Amino acid sequence: MADELRFEVLGPVRAWRGDAEIALGSPQQRSLLAFLLLQDGTAVTTAQLVAALWPDEPPPAAVGMVRSYVSRLRRALGPAVVASVAGGYAVRLDSPDDLDLTVFRRLLATARRSDGDPAATALRSALALWRGTPLAGVAADFAEFERVRLAELRLTALEDLAAADIDAGRPAEAAADLAELVAEEPLRERPRELLMLALYRSGRQADALAVFADVQHRLSEELGLYPGPGLQELQRRILTAEPVPPAPAAPTAPAAAPVEPQLTPSFTGSVQRPCQLPPDLPEFVGRHEELAVAAATLTPSSGTVPVLGVDGLARIGKTTFAVHLGRSLPMEFPDGHLFVDLGTSADPLAELLRGLGVRAGELPDSTGERATLWRTLSAGRRLLVVLDDARDGDQVRSLLPGAGGAAVVVTARQRLYGLAATRWLTLGVLPDGDALALFERLVGAERLRAEPDAVATLLTQAGGLPQVVQALGERIASRPDWTLRAAVERLHAPEPDAPVRAPECSSIEDPYDAMLIGLVPEQTRAFLLLAVPEVVEITPSFAAEVLGLPLGEAADLVESLVDVHLLTATGPDTYAYVAPLRRFARNRARESYGPGRPVRIVEAIA
Repeated sequence: MADELRFEVLGPVRAWRGDAEIALGSPQQRSLLAFLLLQDGTAVTTAQLVAALWPDEPPPAAVGMVRSYVSRLRRALGPAVVASVAGGYAVRLDSPDDLDLTVFRRLLATARRSDGDPAATALRSALALWRGTPLAGVAADFAEFERVRLAELRLTALEDLAAADIDAGRPAEAAADLAELVAEEPLRERPRELLMLALYRSGRQADALAVFADVQHRLSEELGLYPGPGLQELQRRILTAEPVPPAPAAPTAPAAAPVEPQLTPSFTGSVQRPCQLPPDLPEFVGRHEELAVAAATLTPSSGTVPVLGVDGLARIGKTTFAVHLGRSLPMEFPDGHLFVDLGTSADPLAELLRGLGVRAGELPDSTGERATLWRTLSAGRRLLVVLDDARDGDQVRSLLPGAGGAAVVVTARQRLYGLAATRWLTLGVLPDGDALALFERLVGAERLRAEPDAVATLLTQAGGLPQVVQALGERIASRPDWTLRAAVERLHAPEPDAPVRAPECSSIEDPYDAMLIGLVPEQTRAFLLLAVPEVVEITPSFAAEVLGLPLGEAADLVESLVDVHLLTATGPDTYAYVAPLRRFARNRARESYGPGRPVRIVEAIA
């Protein structure tokens, strides 16, 4: 009909009456119309419109401005189009097909029910509706999130079209289109799988296998992953000249819901279930009580996000514990695991969003927008998020996911403050039985049974520190010709001027050296000097005598060393070193305060 009213959002937001475009007014007015169009006829309140247009800080006259925009749109479009409904507003269309997005979705559904040429025809018609970046000209946050979701739908439609062309006997045409899509999305696996299939059916077996080799290299180098089962199976079939299956179908996704301003639109990325945890250690032993406490802490909640903090000495096994914990709870977190090393990550929020399928080009520019998108996409999902090697509470707070199913494990060298509702768990030394079990797994039960006294000596030297037990066990396992008594004599800290350093020494001591760098000079001096006297326990008064400080200052220094796990509190006012840390501190004290230095250890103690 000549006066038919229709709307477009798959490009700039526009309205047409017949062939004549309708002026939609200011950008904010256009944004309000776009938000209403995305609701599929569902009414929204004035408060929701205010939140959508001004998510951070609405102007004082926001409600009046919304009413003014609605009034102007009614004059431009007709009073019945922007209707008042139950205290809110809704766009009433004569037909669902009066909005290009609705037509796009209908054609996609038609294609999914068809195959071959009918599917390809529907998909080409759907993709022809796109006229550039969706919702172009709308700067509100809801539009940015909706653009992410719509871009994913378009990519899926392009993949479906290629699959339909392959099934219809046009693999060469599909290969040409897929080559462009792979160049645009090099880490997306379905286009790669389709391209391999199209090339193979075009008689280009070598080219098809080269596609697999390329994506295998990219995934390994950039993400540390291996191609998924679909790609692997197709490669196997091509190599063995087996019949290849039909073109892979797109993963099913729930129907799109109207946009909510408080909880921005859902996004279904290319990664449906992230599995980012590193491999578990086959030698993991013990920690049964800690694992039980941790599992109880991480019980998902509908309104909050449970957070477990794990702190302890460097290399005590915090990351290993978090990984083992996550892998032991698959049923509690069926939507997957995300893992970020905060000690090395340049952009943790970007890593988390990419883990949920947001591509690099779709990431919002500002940190605040990324945090909002992260909370939105993670809300309601049963995810376990591991934030490894955190340094402060501010770093973690912006990375907490949305409520409704997710839980978080934070590892840190010392307890972080300012994280509300966080349950902290400190990993200490292993009990004797667990240390023995770990040593046995590394060295072998037969060698241990032959020399029980040497085993006891080695474990005493390890002091229950799993990293020391691991280093000693691996070193002894590498020398099957050694007796354990010989190992006791050979495995010791090197002299300061020794020309070489045994590999197990580096493994044990390098993390402690790194910890010293993070201490203030007064802490370093106290840690080194208090290790020299032959005493079992240290008291504040003894520390004051050794360090030549007032009692209060000495007590504060000792407590600060407990906070970073370099000393262990054995009572209200008594402290002790774990054996390997004492040996390390004594060696470093000898290097720092030895001959030629103005301060001698003996003088400091005296």
